[in-house]
Amino acid sequence: MKDWMGKIRTLSIFSFLVMVLTACGKNNLTALVPKGYGAEQSFNVIIISILVMIVVFIVVMAIYIYVVLKFRRKKGQENQIPKQTEGNKTLEVVWTVIPILLLIIIAVPTIASTYDLADEGEKEDSINVNVKGMQFWWNFEYANEEVQTSQELYIPVDQKVYLNMLSGDVIHAFWVPSISGKMDVSPENENTMYIEAFEEGVYWGKCTEFCGDSHSLMDFKIVVVSQEEYDQWIEGLKNTDPEYTAQSASAQEGQQLFNNNCISCHAIDASATNPVIAPNLADFGNRAMIAGVEHYSKEALVDWILNPGEIKPGNGMMEAPYLTDNAINEEDAEKIADFLMELKATDKPVESVEIFREEEGQGN
Repeated sequence: MKDWMGKIRTLSIFSFLVMVLTACGKNNLTALVPKGYGAEQSFNVIIISILVMIVVFIVVMAIYIYVVLKFRRKKGQENQIPKQTEGNKTLEVVWTVIPILLLIIIAVPTIASTYDLADEGEKEDSINVNVKGMQFWWNFEYANEEVQTSQELYIPVDQKVYLNMLSGDVIHAFWVPSISGKMDVSPENENTMYIEAFEEGVYWGKCTEFCGDSHSLMDFKIVVVSQEEYDQWIEGLKNTDPEYTAQSASAQEGQQLFNNNCISCHAIDASATNPVIAPNLADFGNRAMIAGVEHYSKEALVDWILNPGEIKPGNGMMEAPYLTDNAINEEDAEKIADFLMELKATDKPVESVEIFREEEGQGN
């Protein structure tokens, strides 16, 4: 009796943990609540596969229980041998054909979705973005508009957007589970996929190929906005100025510090001719997060400037001369933060980003 009580207690604790842990997670970071065409296709295949497995499980268990009950050893029949089915052609045909049919039920929608999601028939008339994966950040170049940004990809709702992917170093993988399936990002071969989001919002993206120390922190966001907001944002990016003059006195000092220590790797305008060495900071003031993983706030930005290796180990910024030379102290970092947070492609707040920051409990 004590053994049973112990097992029931263990099972109860395990069930409680399963319920609690399955509730953990983030909004727009799940393939089980599709908000895009690719994710919806994947979800449908998942449901079909699960239904097939449930049917198989129920049938197998029913047969198993029937056989156990009917052919169990009975008193007085210890030496009786049940009728043997070896060589029964009908049964052999049945249990050969049924698995084939089940595989066909799964394979047909899977193959249809695969070909559908690989279709590039509308590529020429759609938005094209050249995606580049780097350790441990992402660059997005809008091929049609000749502008680029980093870490946060803006797309209009209900529009197909084709992503042409290459890596600048090692193999990465691009995945936004709420919007679409994943695609490998190789240094040699360009892979293309398209995404289409059904709802405005900010969606979490992850690198799903182990690529170094901070692989798990190689996050990015897809910001889905209305067509009007998208057009305004693109127009704002085109007008970003490499000669921008900071507004506040603190930001002006920060700009000078930035130009002395950071401009050799980063750019503050969105020109597509800027080399992809480090994240483009043209629209930094509208970012949903800092470095892909930190809440958007001045304190977090200062911490990132001073301690990039502690937040994202192995990233390229750890080799910046200002760190090895101790050329920037906390007061300087605050001034640089003031400057960077002034950089906005559009002064009008992006609604999806505003909602995201509020939901994440972020402050400015």
